[in-house]
Amino acid sequence: MNQSLTNLAERLDSLYEFDREPVREQSLLGWRKFAAMFAGEHIAATEFVIGALFVIHGVSARNLILGLFLGNVLAVLSYAFICAPIATRTRLTLYWYFRKIGGPGLSVLYNTANAILFCIVAGAMISVSATSVGMAFAVKTPTLKDLYPNSVGWVVVTLCVGMVVTIVAMLGFEKLSEFSQVCSPWLVTVFFAGALALLPTFGRTDSVSDVWQIATTRIWTGVPTPGQEEYTLWHITFFAWFANLSVHVGLSDMALLRYAKKWTYGFFSATGMFLGHFLAWMCSGIMVAAVGREMNPGLMAYTAAGFAGATAVVIAGWTSANPNLYRAGLALQTITPNWKRWKITLAAGLVTSVLACFPLFFMHLLDFAALYGLILTPVGAIVFAEHWIFPRLHWTSCWAEKRNLFFNWPALLSWILSLTAVFLLPIHLFFKALPGYFIAVVCYLGLSYLWGAASESQNRRPASASDRY
Repeated sequence: MNQSLTNLAERLDSLYEFDREPVREQSLLGWRKFAAMFAGEHIAATEFVIGALFVIHGVSARNLILGLFLGNVLAVLSYAFICAPIATRTRLTLYWYFRKIGGPGLSVLYNTANAILFCIVAGAMISVSATSVGMAFAVKTPTLKDLYPNSVGWVVVTLCVGMVVTIVAMLGFEKLSEFSQVCSPWLVTVFFAGALALLPTFGRTDSVSDVWQIATTRIWTGVPTPGQEEYTLWHITFFAWFANLSVHVGLSDMALLRYAKKWTYGFFSATGMFLGHFLAWMCSGIMVAAVGREMNPGLMAYTAAGFAGATAVVIAGWTSANPNLYRAGLALQTITPNWKRWKITLAAGLVTSVLACFPLFFMHLLDFAALYGLILTPVGAIVFAEHWIFPRLHWTSCWAEKRNLFFNWPALLSWILSLTAVFLLPIHLFFKALPGYFIAVVCYLGLSYLWGAASESQNRRPASASDRY
């Protein structure tokens, strides 16, 4: 047994993921991997929750469709023009690149916060999968008002689901993309077929006008569930754009896109945005309306598509939780240099599985998704400023590393000042991130100038990762 465990550890140690150096040319991947990865991650278990919460918050059908279209177009453009170009130029994870910009001390703070928040997101996805697995064992599922585990059965099922997710995440990026390639087409089919099967339960569907009447009067009525805030067109637009704020504008998906052969692969995020964050959100809205607005993803999917629907909830949870655990492992890798990535991912998976037992994370997913993006995005603004604006001002990029600084104080102060400013703004949580991003850029440019970044001028911008590193 000991020899078997030793052999397994050695095999896992050999899964090298370019944790601290640029990805090599021969390891770059084609577009199909990214189309599948984006689809697999964003046609996810959380889509059962998010689309359902739009119904509960009383979004009208017209505002939903227009808001989702606008928001998802902006999200795709953010992937393609902000995240992907930096990822393919540096070939580094954000976590290691930010170490060069922020210094080791600030990197520890950021990567720890990043890992914790990604573990919570992955935990929410595991919780959603557990609602479906729990149905098979008659486990009592938490309700919209529950904040803590409500039964021993729920805890056991959730921990088991969490361990399956952790094992897949430990295998690395290529295995994640292969898993998504297999699952994504089937998940789209189940979402669409399940919603389509439920439409006749609301009334006649003989024409487009019949379907539109059902949508406006029975599903997205514009009337929130008692006790819930009503969402407008702009709530939907900004949520759709910023649902993945930390990974596109905030640059965490550099961890995935550093493997892309071209920066234009960022446009393949459309497979996730429009199949997941448009189609799947609408389908889950139909499902929750069909079960009387009861927030139970397993019940919703089973009512819509039977055993296939319940299975889809489980698989969707895995395909979305896996990349988040992978990111968490990479973030922690930069502050635990003597640990192999799979060991870090295992530790993060154990923590995530425990967090998944608490339903407060997935029952309040809209607010949490907005909050974690808001917290992490100022770092993306700082990296953007160093990578693109500093060279155009003829300032030195990665000047903190060149000065051997433990802390980049302008970066830390910009992060703190931008968060303080946006939390004081008297606007809805969904709208705070956009001004926060620009505040962080302005603060960082001003403070870096005062700290002397401009004094170490350089006359050219590196053309490639090899030039810079």
